[in-house]
Amino acid sequence: METYAGIDLHSSNNYIGIMDEQNQRLYGKRIPNELNSVLMALEPFKDTLKGVVVESTYNWYWLVDGLQKHGYKLHLANPSAIKQYEGIKHTDDRWDSFWLAHMKHLNILPEGYIYPKEQRAVRDLLRRRLFFVRHRTANILSLQSTVTRNLGIKMSGNDIKKLKMGDANNLFDSSNLVFMAKNNISTIKHLGRIIKGIEKEVKSQVQLRKEFVMLTTIPGIGIILGLTIMLETGDIGRFYKVGNFSSYCRCVSSNRLSNGKKKGENNKKNGNKYLSWAYVEAAHFAIRHSARAQGFYQKKMARTNGAVATKALANKLARASYYIMRDQVPFDEDNLFR
Repeated sequence: METYAGIDLHSSNNYIGIMDEQNQRLYGKRIPNELNSVLMALEPFKDTLKGVVVESTYNWYWLVDGLQKHGYKLHLANPSAIKQYEGIKHTDDRWDSFWLAHMKHLNILPEGYIYPKEQRAVRDLLRRRLFFVRHRTANILSLQSTVTRNLGIKMSGNDIKKLKMGDANNLFDSSNLVFMAKNNISTIKHLGRIIKGIEKEVKSQVQLRKEFVMLTTIPGIGIILGLTIMLETGDIGRFYKVGNFSSYCRCVSSNRLSNGKKKGENNKKNGNKYLSWAYVEAAHFAIRHSARAQGFYQKKMARTNGAVATKALANKLARASYYIMRDQVPFDEDNLFR
């Protein structure tokens, strides 16, 4: 007899549903988020379990790692791609857990990628770097707005980063404005040190693998963006076609069309938001450093707008990098912009 388990995971507890190949429900219970409790629940079925499905929530690491360590075959369900029967009137955690097991039994489970534990921490460290970068940018924009609103001048982001604490006294004659500016400057400096510290730590732990070294031949992609793309992509072989990779990077349209008319949107958040950010950043840098990229951007912007043009360029860079990583060849600008 073959059995299948589905685990509907929450922040403090989970519901385990186990069924056999005849869709008979053998076990169903809510238990606390403790590895030993989960192992005790699965133990009577260990010899017959063909797979354990865990819903990909924000806190799946401990459960997947623990069960894999004890010899269970794990499958990570992609919740954004799971389609449930729309005629069902009522669902709950019990129903969801058995539905996960049922989809695995039918071999129709949309699976997520279980990222290797060894490099997961350094990948998450780079993700945290982006968190601090965004907070620093928010403070830069805040100070820029204060300067423009009160002085009628515009300071670039680089000029804002160069400001020292004493410069706030020279900029404003109001003690309140000086106080706000000093707080912005102090925060920007502090976050800058954190960001540089993270970059140094990441570079000391991991280097670009052979298949990713060629990424830096793309104008706009340096070491940090290259590392981000490498760590977020993982095994490039898991993407069957270039379109799969581009979609995973959120570089394709999510519009739902019928008879040439837009009828709505599909799930535009399906994919990797960090790769999406990386390729948009690469597109911004490419516009500055490549005349061909700038020409493509200007042509697109003339017909649409800046945001759409940037995304279109990001899509081209994502597609180019797929072949660069897969075939380990350098960037060919003529091939991309012909």
